[in-house]
Amino acid sequence: MTVKTDAVIIGAGPVGLFSVFELGILGLNAHIIDNLDKIGGQCIELYPDKPIYDIPGVPDCTGEDLIKNLLQQIKPFKPEFHLNQRVNELKKNNELWKVITSDNKIFETPNIIIAGGVGSFEPRKVDIKNVEKFEGKSFYYSVKDKSKFKDQIVAVFGGGDSALDWTLELSNIAKKVYLIHRRDDFKGAPHTLNKIKGIAKSGKIEIKTFYQLKGINGDKNLENIEIQKNNEAIETLKIDSVIAFFGLKMELGPIANWGLNLEEKSILVNTKNFQTNEKGIFAIGDICTYPGKLKLILSGFHEGALAARECFVRARPNENLVFQYTTSSTQIHKRLGIK
Repeated sequence: MTVKTDAVIIGAGPVGLFSVFELGILGLNAHIIDNLDKIGGQCIELYPDKPIYDIPGVPDCTGEDLIKNLLQQIKPFKPEFHLNQRVNELKKNNELWKVITSDNKIFETPNIIIAGGVGSFEPRKVDIKNVEKFEGKSFYYSVKDKSKFKDQIVAVFGGGDSALDWTLELSNIAKKVYLIHRRDDFKGAPHTLNKIKGIAKSGKIEIKTFYQLKGINGDKNLENIEIQKNNEAIETLKIDSVIAFFGLKMELGPIANWGLNLEEKSILVNTKNFQTNEKGIFAIGDICTYPGKLKLILSGFHEGALAARECFVRARPNENLVFQYTTSSTQIHKRLGIK
């Protein structure tokens, strides 16, 4: 089934989210695709608790606060999010683009807005013998369907929010969860770690620190893993599934193959509407470049506003684009649900 929409936004960070607002007040709908398992991009993945001081009119806020406020701001437009997948392929059909994701979802749209920050976040994979035959079957780098782990013995590797959150979540359905980290210093939220430590007293969760993954074994199915604490003897754990959160790396990914003009891993755009060399494909935020470019969130907001107006022209070729202020436009107020 092909989903038809006015715009597809690649990237669910702050700039991508604000683009939903700018499209929405013009009466355009949007679908947002992100290969992370949560909304927020770098703000949530890299600095959810760190203060941001350069958002106009907001003296300070955390990355998490900013994303929450943006989600509230775009709520009237009911955008649809497609997480844990990335755009693998684009096909042009006259003035429309066919967008195909890694989950084989297909979209047809006149407009694609790339708001992918510094590129797509890709999981850091482990370099261990035989891991390839288990990847996607019993060895995972993200969770798409938690029901797979029901009544299983699961090993979660990592010390950040993703590792802690999923350890806590899976403890509700798994037979047992091992939380394994190479240090005893967890970077995830302290309140989540405290909850995990509380459950660990019952034996449903077991925390193992200063351990690293050394091997995985099994024929058709994963049978056990080998872990080592410092330079001590190898330990073997009977495990059904492994989820490894070893951090993320940032790459352009498939974007590099879309025929767009690039400059040092950034996408070249014009500053009239932030369109690329391909009509109907726009790039905003940290992923785009032009003379005088500043990699600031507020710059991305400006870029998204201008891109949205060109998106309107392409999505509604028989309608006139009339500039309206949000303070006084009854049409915009209606779209925002303001009475």
